[in-house]
Amino acid sequence: MTKRAGIIGWPVSHSLSPVLHGYWLEELGIDGEYTRLAARPDEFAATVARARSEGFAGLNVTVPHKEAAYKLARPRDAAAEICGAVNLLVFGDKGPQGRNTDYIGMQESLAESLGENALKGKTVLLLGAGGAARAAILALHELGVAQIHVLNRSQARAESLSNDMALKVKPRLVPGPLTGWASLAGTAGLLLNTTSAGMIGNDELVLDLSLLPREAAVCDIVYNPLETGLLKNAAKRGHRIIDGLGMLMHQAVPSFEAFFGVKPKVTPGLRAALVQDLHAR
Repeated sequence: MTKRAGIIGWPVSHSLSPVLHGYWLEELGIDGEYTRLAARPDEFAATVARARSEGFAGLNVTVPHKEAAYKLARPRDAAAEICGAVNLLVFGDKGPQGRNTDYIGMQESLAESLGENALKGKTVLLLGAGGAARAAILALHELGVAQIHVLNRSQARAESLSNDMALKVKPRLVPGPLTGWASLAGTAGLLLNTTSAGMIGNDELVLDLSLLPREAAVCDIVYNPLETGLLKNAAKRGHRIIDGLGMLMHQAVPSFEAFFGVKPKVTPGLRAALVQDLHAR
């Protein structure tokens, strides 16, 4: 019997997840199917219920539904509780269980690119105050970061996020406006963009990277385009750069295992397949 899973979002046609999971299904010889489910916010709960009734093993959840998935899911894992967001629904006998694997994706991507201990005791400038920022804070907590400046166009949102997560993680969280970036840049061991700036169709994130220490790394969770303007500028200045594909691939590992019963591996072949698909769009 074909095992079924998918990703739910609005919009969702741009998602690389079907390519990613499809690669693993073929590589591992599993009789499975992974599809996109487009659902407006008011259709979310009904679409989840329909997928469950149709025998889906579960769903990945992308914007704008991660907070709605958090409210819908019972029980929720510790990461979901800390982040206040669910990106993985696993269908059980008693209903959809909620998990957060975004933080795993970020943690594994940074550790793979920089080394497990590279950020211990360091200061991070985190741009954004949405669900991705929450997952990033948990990942940075796991990697031993000492301090995180949460910078956002709306300082009120940065303060709300920081206040909500301050007692849940060890790093000191310091909220501030995005305009405060310049005065803090010289302290950064990592600049991490969790906003959608630089994504296809969106304005680029324009920052004076000459203010960063040369040894600082720059990470952007956007993966379409693979090299955003921020990463291009950082690479020109000799900074180590981390694109959004690493987070995407690593967050999918526990999802695939939950859906199809086998833990897959993130490999150069998988990355090459995703890059090829991006270039073909």
